Amino acid sequence: MSSIKEIFNNTEIKRKPEGFARHREKIHEIIFEAETTAGKLFDITLLIMIFSSIIVLMLETVPQYYASHKQLFYILEWVYTIFFTIEYLLRIYCVYRPVYYIKSFFGIIDLLSILPSYLTILIPGMHSLMIVRGLRLLRVFRIFKLDSFTEQGNIILSALIDSRKKLIIFAVTIIIMVTIFGSIIYLVEHLVNPNFDSIPRCIYWAIVTITTVGYGDISPITPFGQFIASIIMLMGYIIIAVPTGIVTSSILKENKNSMNTITCLNCSKEGHDIDAKYCDRCGHNL
Repeated sequence: MSSIKEIFNNTEIKRKPEGFARHREKIHEIIFEAETTAGKLFDITLLIMIFSSIIVLMLETVPQYYASHKQLFYILEWVYTIFFTIEYLLRIYCVYRPVYYIKSFFGIIDLLSILPSYLTILIPGMHSLMIVRGLRLLRVFRIFKLDSFTEQGNIILSALIDSRKKLIIFAVTIIIMVTIFGSIIYLVEHLVNPNFDSIPRCIYWAIVTITTVGYGDISPITPFGQFIASIIMLMGYIIIAVPTGIVTSSILKENKNSMNTITCLNCSKEGHDIDAKYCDRCGHNL
């Protein structure tokens, strides 16, 4: 019987496209990995480009700057767009299965970061959507090999997923509570207080109060209304601790292995167990 390693190796041979050049694997190592000097240098350069493009975009919205440097902003924007377009195409070029990268979170973000520039040719005003490039700064956790951040982030995400049913029930309970309190305060206040002129507006007040935000734009004036408001405020402090306790208990149950920053060459999945030799999504050799 073949060992698991042999099965994975055979799978790799089948999955790897014929004629996939070594230089494409080298490009993948530079673009997707942060384990090498070249990879880290590329990603730092990419971050600088993302930061500077966002700064240029923000400065472009300042009327006096735009009036005096309109042509410069236009040139810089297309420089960034061409750079990110080449980078996006290279990412597609250097993976075994480009569709995995295209459909991934970063693949979609990378595409959205360049589309607005081209859409402005057809639809003026779309360039403001290029602020989505800021999401690409999430790569910083991989660039500087902040494995501990990646690991702890995965633990929190797993805890939230594990607690989702409890959190949903909690959210539904809160919705029911603010609906009931909003209806009660409407009955008490609407005849004497014009601010409480409808149940939806009263529900808004109940949400603001129970979350302890307290904008103060609406407040009850009757003694009974103020009594109800006091109860909701006190309940708000109690309620705040509930989701924290739910998530904390789930985090304590998590016992995840450390994660590395390696990206699978075949399916572009990022983050694997520190001792993993094969991708847990497609089985490709890491």
